Amino acid sequence: MSGAIELNAVGVRVVGRALLADVDWRVEYGQHWVVLGPNGAGKTTLLSLAAAVRHPSQGAVTVLGQRLGRVDLRELRRCIGLVAASQRLVDEELLEEEGATAHTVVLTGHTGTSAPLWDRYGPAEHERAHRLLADMGCKDLGERLFRVCSQGERARIRVARALMAEPAVLLLDEPFAGLDLPAREDLIAAVEELAATRPALTTVTVTHHLEEVPATTTHALLMRDTRVLASGPVGEVLTSAGLSECFGRPLRIDHLDGRWYARAVRDR
Repeated sequence: MSGAIELNAVGVRVVGRALLADVDWRVEYGQHWVVLGPNGAGKTTLLSLAAAVRHPSQGAVTVLGQRLGRVDLRELRRCIGLVAASQRLVDEELLEEEGATAHTVVLTGHTGTSAPLWDRYGPAEHERAHRLLADMGCKDLGERLFRVCSQGERARIRVARALMAEPAVLLLDEPFAGLDLPAREDLIAAVEELAATRPALTTVTVTHHLEEVPATTTHALLMRDTRVLASGPVGEVLTSAGLSECFGRPLRIDHLDGRWYARAVRDR
C-alpha cells in the first residue's frame, strides 16, 4: 500500500540549478512531520511536490496514491490543504477589498475560488466554517473583517480555510513566520489540537526554528544543500548531533514538555 506522500530518487532542476537532489521520502497516513533546514536547503521545493503544484525533473512523486504526471493535478489538489506564509491567498486582496469577514474567507475554501460562490454554500457549509474557526481558536472572529485581523489571527483563519475542503493532507510552509510569541503559541496549540481531533489527517510542517515544532510531531526530516540528511521518528532525528550537522554549527538541543529548543554552543 502506498503512503500519503512518496518521493523516490527525486530531483528538481531549474535553469541548470539543482533545487532538490536524489530525495527519498515516505509519509504514512496519520503521521505528523516537521521539515527543518537552513535557507536554500530545498524545503519549500519539497513541499511544492507534496502539494502537487510542481513536477519533479527526475524520479517519481506519488501523493495520495496518485503519481504526478499521470493524474489531473487540479483534482488531486482538492484533497490537499496548503498554507504558505510567504504567499497571500490567491483571493486575499479581492476579499479584503470586498470587506470579507473571516467566516467568508473560510467558506471560500469549500470551492477553492477567488471569490465566494454563495449558491454553493448551504447550511452545512456555513456550520462547518463556524466549527473550523472555533477549532482554530477563532470562534469570536467570524464576523470580523479579514482586513483588520492580526497576523496571528489571519494565520489561523488560513488554516481553517485550508481545512474547509476536508483534505487528507495538510501542508504548512513556515506558518509561524512573522508572528509574535503569543500568536505563534496560539497557532502551535491549534495545530496540536488538530492532531488530537483528526487522527486520520496527515500533516507536514516546514520551519526554520526548532521552537516552532508542535509537540504532536511524530517524524522529522532534516535537509541541507538540496539533500536529505536524516529522516525518521522525531526523537531519533532531532538530536544535537543531527541539528548541528544540518545547520552547520554546534548546537545543543533540549526537549521539555514535548517541545524542542536549540541554542548555539559557544567556546568559553
